[in-house]
Amino acid sequence: MNKVDILVGQRIRARRRALGMSQAELGRLIGVKFQQVQKYETASNRVSASRLWAVADVLGVHVVHFFEGIRPENKSGIGKDAVPKDFMAWLSDPDLVELIEQYCVLPASHKQAVLAVVRSIGQSELTG
Repeated sequence: MNKVDILVGQRIRARRRALGMSQAELGRLIGVKFQQVQKYETASNRVSASRLWAVADVLGVHVVHFFEGIRPENKSGIGKDAVPKDFMAWLSDPDLVELIEQYCVLPASHKQAVLAVVRSIGQSELTG
């Protein structure tokens, strides 16, 4: 399995779930069975460009959404030898997404307090 195919599949799954859409519904809307959607999401089958375009349309995102934040991990590899890293992997952590959503609705004074607590906990984890 190719790492980029895995990352794209994870993005498809995350967006579909965020919309509360089933694999069967996505499959019906893009013209495949739900088993094929499962294979796309697990990267056991690659998503063609035209199918990815349809998936993006149904999920209400630009096709670039599935590649956003994926960059080479370092400069040592080029082309097929490049090792991709998902710099936006945190978006697939539902607890982290909820934390950010909750943080966004706080008044500025509370945001500073939350950041102070999180920094304190993070520092104690690093040193302890």
